Amino acid sequence: MADGNPNQQQEFPTILGPDASFKGELSFDKGMRLMGRFEGKVNTPGRLHIAKEAKMQADVDAGAITVEGDVHGNLSAGDRIELKQSARYEGDLRSSRLVVDEGAILVGHVTVGPDAVKNRPPQGANKPALPGPVPQNQPVK
Repeated sequence: MADGNPNQQQEFPTILGPDASFKGELSFDKGMRLMGRFEGKVNTPGRLHIAKEAKMQADVDAGAITVEGDVHGNLSAGDRIELKQSARYEGDLRSSRLVVDEGAILVGHVTVGPDAVKNRPPQGANKPALPGPVPQNQPVK
């Protein structure tokens, strides 16, 4: 993974290593590889790669997301989300494109397609509507 390959260093110039643990809000422009633990929020136009050994509990809004590790939280990607064979994901997912490898674990709601990330409701606003008409208390004339 971190084998010194110049292409990987350009694609993921930021790395949170396997012995690191971070809580808070994180933003970056290009790409980041998470190999340790992260809890909080991530906002980036770039790419996020959650490695096999990583554990993340966060809401993420990114250009592209690849999951190989353990993730709990809502993921949103303008381009694509990939859940690799070793991925364990729980949460609500929104993306223009989704790739799920055989063996990946996915528990949650999925919205995929060109309109999935347009006009997104704010975090937590995607509660299901009540079934049927809602009774109104109005005086009878």
